[in-house]
Amino acid sequence: MSWNLNNHGLPFLPGYTFRDVTKSSFNRRQTLGFKNGFRVPHRPTVGIGHDPLVSEKLTQQELSELCCETPGMTYGSCPQTACEDFIPAYVAFDKKVLCYHAYFVEDFLDSPEEQYCVRPVVIYYYLEDDSMCIFEPTVQNSGLMQGKRLKRQRLPKNEHGEHFQWKDLNLGMDLEVYGVKYHITHCDAFTKEFMESEGIILNDPEPMPVDPYSKPCSISVPQYTTPSPYSNMYEFPTMDGKVLCFSALWDDTDSLNGDTRRVTITYFLVDNTVEIREVVEPNSGRIPFLMRRKKIPKKFQPVPFPSCVMEISDKEVGQYYSPKDFQLGQTIKILGRCFLLCDCDRFTKEYYQRNHPDMEMTPTEVPKKVDKPQEKREIPTYNGFGSLEDSLQNCLSLIPKPPKMKFLKMLENDGKVLQYSARLDSQYPQDEVRRFILCYHLSNDMISIYEKNTRNSGIIGGKFLKMTRIPKPGSTVENPEFYSPADFAIGATVEVFSHRFVLTDADRYVLTYLESISSQIPSHTLDSVRQKLGVGISHNQPVDQNGKSSAKPLSYRLSVTPFFQRSCRTVFVM
Repeated sequence: MSWNLNNHGLPFLPGYTFRDVTKSSFNRRQTLGFKNGFRVPHRPTVGIGHDPLVSEKLTQQELSELCCETPGMTYGSCPQTACEDFIPAYVAFDKKVLCYHAYFVEDFLDSPEEQYCVRPVVIYYYLEDDSMCIFEPTVQNSGLMQGKRLKRQRLPKNEHGEHFQWKDLNLGMDLEVYGVKYHITHCDAFTKEFMESEGIILNDPEPMPVDPYSKPCSISVPQYTTPSPYSNMYEFPTMDGKVLCFSALWDDTDSLNGDTRRVTITYFLVDNTVEIREVVEPNSGRIPFLMRRKKIPKKFQPVPFPSCVMEISDKEVGQYYSPKDFQLGQTIKILGRCFLLCDCDRFTKEYYQRNHPDMEMTPTEVPKKVDKPQEKREIPTYNGFGSLEDSLQNCLSLIPKPPKMKFLKMLENDGKVLQYSARLDSQYPQDEVRRFILCYHLSNDMISIYEKNTRNSGIIGGKFLKMTRIPKPGSTVENPEFYSPADFAIGATVEVFSHRFVLTDADRYVLTYLESISSQIPSHTLDSVRQKLGVGISHNQPVDQNGKSSAKPLSYRLSVTPFFQRSCRTVFVM
């Protein structure tokens, strides 16, 4: 049995160790240091009973021998050689990579067409840390998961924990990594130069085997000394993107509600196909006519009806339309429709001058379309249901929209109401005691009427008329005239849906508001309100030609009846 003995000769077991009481420094020595400006780890000699982080101390005799000893040789002194600079491996071999080309074989067990597949890979060996990476080049439309097969790492060599080194790689050998055998075929020039500089002779390079599945798929492209102008392979690179554009008129007057329509005919030179699009005018209400891009047969030989295939084949079509068939000023018939070619673009003219100089491409004047006069829209008479504005929206659009409102007026006059006291002018004697309050809303010019409760009248008071716009009697339904504050003079009669109301009194706010807009109010209306409220009229106020007072209204001391003292509003002093 071997014991790990300490400085006192005792086994390194619990209870056999002693602490040095004279020790005062307990710091640990650094494990990294600098050598020639590079970071390198310390590698002290490790022995039995020595701490790998603490260097062994030399005695005074050993130090003196090292200082006094002079090296020498039997046949002379040692020649003075220059000491080489120390450079770490990660600096010396930075960005130096060995590149090997290899392949591996993948077996297919369930495919009847192929038994195996050859997949080429590239093996990169990084000299700075002896790591390797395997990458498979991607092939378009291969259907295989390609790209990086193995990320950069140190690859195990055997079961003893050894890893592959650059000395273990050579051409023509099999590299087995995680159960896959990669056969190395060749390498690049840097790898070959590096291996030869290290004294390793590489084997002869081998060709990369061909995949048996991709070999029959590759079709040799025919080579022509002079490209044939009738070959599709020649037209594709030379005519791709070149289009002949014609402006034409489609005469569809024979059909029901037919008309002459403007269309654009596009001829693609790359495959001799034609496309037709209609020039749709805005708000025309028509579905645009469109013929998708395809070849148009010029001479068609129909087959008897009982046929298995309904599609047109090359045997049935004698000839297709070509650029020679498109002549300006002539009518061309495409799929039973007649088109008059009127004009073309600049590229089309240059193409015909260069390839078909005998054809004259002179534009034809397009007859201008005479617009029909728009018929005046007749609005039917008002039927009495709903408001006039809402009923008018049903005549303007299929989906009626709410009538437009004056938002600025609503914001300025929100909550402003002119209140009048009124009585009902009726032939029945029981209506003489009924009293009403007529409210005029300045925000929307609507009128609402409320009836006061009268004792022992037998009539329930409350809302008599909800807010609505009241037209004046005698106004037409098409152009109605509604009541305004200028019509509400004291003693005037307001007719509301066959009910006659006589205004008897007004609120104090009515006088204040009418004086603020005295230029828009008749003088008799303003005088009647002042006289009712007990306000005198100054004889020195200037009067205009219409009899209206043009002086700026003043503040008056108003006297109001007891009924309006309870419901008066805020007075604005102008």
